[in-house]
Amino acid sequence: MTLAMALRAGAMGVSFMPTLTALGSDLFKTNPNLKKMVCPFTGDPLTAVAAIRPDVAVVHVQRSDEYGNAHAWGNLGVTRDACLASRHVILTAEEIVSPDIISRDPNRVFTPGFRVKAVVHCPWGGHPSPVPGYYNRDHQMFIDYRNHSKTPGLFADWRKRWVDNIHSYQEYLDQLGSERVAGLAIQNHVYAETVDYGY
Repeated sequence: MTLAMALRAGAMGVSFMPTLTALGSDLFKTNPNLKKMVCPFTGDPLTAVAAIRPDVAVVHVQRSDEYGNAHAWGNLGVTRDACLASRHVILTAEEIVSPDIISRDPNRVFTPGFRVKAVVHCPWGGHPSPVPGYYNRDHQMFIDYRNHSKTPGLFADWRKRWVDNIHSYQEYLDQLGSERVAGLAIQNHVYAETVDYGY
């Protein structure tokens, strides 16, 4: 909740956002980005969450055109706020499509293309998280990561296998293996109803 508020403040260009988060807790002792305040309208206690302005937001989307206008759907979390708050945005996309495809569904564009610094064609770039319409969540990969993050040595081995020695998405898919990739494929397609933006 505080991350969302901090990003929203950054996106809006204000120095903080008021919230009820953390009231009655000890978080104020350890987090310098939280301050107690009084609402100027009601006199009630509030928490001021300091804005954050990340240097870069790297966001994975279902499809983008070459100009950075992109469609994303599913659980977006703080994606929109992160893009608006960040100084630079890099998009990785399952597909690169024509601008016509993007402009036919303008409500799915979550950040303006002029804010995007780079677009990268990166199939499976959201793995192990799910990308609705493309592949499901890889529960085993999250478990493996947790188990291999318990010591620096285990993590170094995991990183060497899954990051350092991977140079293309095809190498990544080969490392996953065709059986695992097939098991993550979408089994039940659920399409949205079409809408008419005509005039």
